[in-house]
Amino acid sequence: MDTHSKITIRAMTDADLEEVLAIENESFSHPWNRDHFLDELKSVHAFPLVAIDPEESIIGYICPRLLLDEGHILNLAVRRKFRGQRLGQLLVERVLNDCRVGGGSTVSLEVRQSNKTAIGLYLQMGFVETGRRRNYYYNSEDAILMEYNFDDNEVDNAV
Repeated sequence: MDTHSKITIRAMTDADLEEVLAIENESFSHPWNRDHFLDELKSVHAFPLVAIDPEESIIGYICPRLLLDEGHILNLAVRRKFRGQRLGQLLVERVLNDCRVGGGSTVSLEVRQSNKTAIGLYLQMGFVETGRRRNYYYNSEDAILMEYNFDDNEVDNAV
């Protein structure tokens, strides 16, 4: 049975923030606070999304922005018990599609160098490593910079 066919992705709202903050707090050692999410909800360039399971619970979210032709993923998390089911991939695919439709040419992100699972997923999806930000995270861990270029991936991903 296809788990993804039962997942709905929709725009995040203020009413979602309690569930989103619970996922954020279980996912990160230095989580975003409510104001970070409110800033994303208010930004004209941001389009935060949530993934909803059949019971109407939020099981993941992603906070992307699109400014001119450049997309950027600022935050992504999946509820712990739903990890490993490709929900992160589903959310990223939605953002790539939305950015493509919105006129984007690239989508970039930063990922912890220790997050091998996420790095592997992004590479599999067509992102390439473009650099490194030294001591980017609170624990002085480096961030790997990655970018998805629509021109480079359109041929590979054509249906």
